[in-house]
Amino acid sequence: MKPYVSVIIAALNEEEAIGRVINDVPRQIADEIIVVDNGGTDRTAEVAAAVGARVVLESQRGYGRAFRAGLGSLSADCKIVVFLDGDGSDYPEMMNRLVEPIIKGTHDFVISSRTRGRRERGSMNWHQVFAGYLVGFFLRLLYGVRSTDMGPFRAIKRDALERLNMREETYGWPLEMQMRAARAGLRTLEVPVDYRRRAGGQSKIAGTVRGSVLAATRILMTLARIAIGPR
Repeated sequence: MKPYVSVIIAALNEEEAIGRVINDVPRQIADEIIVVDNGGTDRTAEVAAAVGARVVLESQRGYGRAFRAGLGSLSADCKIVVFLDGDGSDYPEMMNRLVEPIIKGTHDFVISSRTRGRRERGSMNWHQVFAGYLVGFFLRLLYGVRSTDMGPFRAIKRDALERLNMREETYGWPLEMQMRAARAGLRTLEVPVDYRRRAGGQSKIAGTVRGSVLAATRILMTLARIAIGPR
């Protein structure tokens, strides 16, 4: 019997894309879809509800806060959690690549790599690609784990995630998960996925200089905090 799979989608003013993202989630895999409206001012919540998602409102903005709010509303039956952005850049149709290794019992945590997959021109800025490889260098140096990206599209066993004691509330959330998973010895796999330009709206990270600087700062702070923190 297939384990119960929950999909959590973080969204901030993504009304142009959120409907397509939800519709592209394969229903033969996902048992529930949760959209976290992270203090948006548009119709993201209404559109998400209209196409069948359960909407959670988190008024305090923060990438990590949004996902934590989603985790707090998971069904009791959930065994595998899939994380996905709401901007339409990912291909939810590829979800099986992330979930199947966990269902088969060979891995606990599966991360998507946009840099190893096919990328639409303009979908990632050079500094995003560089950041993925830079983080990969430190993960290999610190923990011996191979990584090429901090892809937001990822899947993890629920019980394994709960043991990681995630604390990051902003853009350092993906990196914190990868670092804590490496330190905990989770069986981790990176799989190539395709990536495209966002379906609408503006990126909160790559779309502005301020967003890029804030994201880079939080990522570096997260790297330092966990690397030198108690094990």
